[in-house]
Amino acid sequence: MPEPLSNEQAITRSPAQEATALDVARRLTGIAASPGLGIGPAFVLRPPDLTFEAQTAGADAAEQSQRFADALAKSRAELGDLRGRTAQKLGEEHAEIFDAHLLMLDDPELLEQVEAGLQQGQSAETALSQVSDTFIAVFETMEDEYMRERAADLRDVRNRVLAHLLGRPLTSLGDLREPAVLVAHDLTPSDTAALDRSLVRGIVTAVGGRTSHSAIMARGLGLPAVVGAGEAALTLASGTPLIVDGELGRVLVEPGESALAEAQTRAQVYAERRERLLALVGTEGRTRDGERIELAANIGSPGDLPIALEYGAEGVGLYRTEFLYMAQDRLPTEEEQFAAYRQVLEGMAGKPVIIRTLDIGGDKAAPYLNLPEEENPFMGFRAIRLCLARPDIFRVQLRALLRASVYGNLKIMFPMVATMEEFREARSLLEEERARLQTEGVAVAEHIPLGMMIEVPAAAVLAETFAQEAEFFSVGSNDLIGYAMAADRMNEQVSGLYQPLNPSVLKMIALTCEGARKHGRWVGVCGEMAGDRLAMPLLVGMGVTELSMSAPALLSRREQLLNLDLGQAREVAAQALTLGTAAEVEALVHQAYGEAVAAPATARE
Repeated sequence: MPEPLSNEQAITRSPAQEATALDVARRLTGIAASPGLGIGPAFVLRPPDLTFEAQTAGADAAEQSQRFADALAKSRAELGDLRGRTAQKLGEEHAEIFDAHLLMLDDPELLEQVEAGLQQGQSAETALSQVSDTFIAVFETMEDEYMRERAADLRDVRNRVLAHLLGRPLTSLGDLREPAVLVAHDLTPSDTAALDRSLVRGIVTAVGGRTSHSAIMARGLGLPAVVGAGEAALTLASGTPLIVDGELGRVLVEPGESALAEAQTRAQVYAERRERLLALVGTEGRTRDGERIELAANIGSPGDLPIALEYGAEGVGLYRTEFLYMAQDRLPTEEEQFAAYRQVLEGMAGKPVIIRTLDIGGDKAAPYLNLPEEENPFMGFRAIRLCLARPDIFRVQLRALLRASVYGNLKIMFPMVATMEEFREARSLLEEERARLQTEGVAVAEHIPLGMMIEVPAAAVLAETFAQEAEFFSVGSNDLIGYAMAADRMNEQVSGLYQPLNPSVLKMIALTCEGARKHGRWVGVCGEMAGDRLAMPLLVGMGVTELSMSAPALLSRREQLLNLDLGQAREVAAQALTLGTAAEVEALVHQAYGEAVAAPATARE
């Protein structure tokens, strides 16, 4: 029998835990990345041995440059093949990750720095590793989770090139022959391309978050997954019996018969619940007493549309256009942006699509912009501030949006607006580009609703004034909470202050709804609060009429909404606004709704 797991995430049993069969087994805990239960023996994907002796001087530059060029060429050919296989297996949207990998192979800054190392006498392996490690470290220190996860993509690209330089083949999931739970440090896009869905019962990775490639792919494949389970996962021997609980974020190691029986029962309950929820696709979002609440999806690219529609999105409540800018080493052209916006608008077939203009800066980097380093970038030169200071960039995006407007139901939203002057200046630039396009004979939709995000407390306080000119508001709860509480949720020292249910945060949202209502405007929420089962009745009760969230949360929230009484929600929200702490608000919601807001035993969110 293997030794007990000993990393900081391994959990020991307590007498109280013995009462439940599923708690008897030793377990690893991580992040619940993809729902469901997977049962099977471990198949541990060991990382490749890419060690080498560094050579920092004396190597022949011409020879090393040719070796590096040959390794790049082989890597490009492999990635092209993997892209085609992934598109065939998972669809075009998942294959797009390899486009990013190919761009990394051709990144001029990376290649120039490697070449500089070669000219200094470094071996190709040494130069590539030193340069790529520097880039990886930069990604890993970014605040934005999406950008941190891109470090894994660059690591995958580096390992592929290194393997060719060293003449060592990369390990492959092609070795998997029997049904198993896949265990790995992390799954790269290359791994996924070789994955046989019929043989994988679940996925466990030592690192990663909900936006990591492993998590995204697991959800796309419908496989239960736990990510960020710690390095102890890699100490497991292949063949070790496992239960992957993708709803609770835990992995049970060598479960006994009772634990297996309970897991199988829960798996059946989960499958039945999933079928029940899928039956709600196409059902209009309404409260039990008929109040219309639109349930929309947040997306980052056209490739996210299929899953949004699969889960019944009634629209796109937030299209994060910054990923168009961050996925390459130059500004996207007007034509590239127009094509992406048109694809989303056409794909939603008349359903509303809210496209947020460029929100870059802070933790969202585009190195080619050469933005100044700032002590506090979250409160610095970003989003609408950057766009107004760089109208050459902003006007290109506005033109692309206006041109795309005739292909669907477009609404445009400005991010991080703090003053009326900012909103008016941005609107003025939009109208100037509209006039130019019409002069050029280019068709533009007659009316495009223009709104703004409420994420700066100053905007919430002045919501009634803004509502005289902005046609809708969308509360960016992630930033609003951070700014209101002066707490960075990624900072472990103060993350406890990041409280979505704090009465001060709720009052800002209530103030926004009140100001909007006085001028006949509507309010949506597009941050994490929108998909929170505890926050939903409060938001609806305060007057929010649109909730935009990650696609997998849509069906659970639709089920909850259909059983929600608006009158009661208003009473509970009003009472919550009189309380003093987030804990008191949470207790109130639990008291008012009981099981309706409890995390389902088969689908903890």
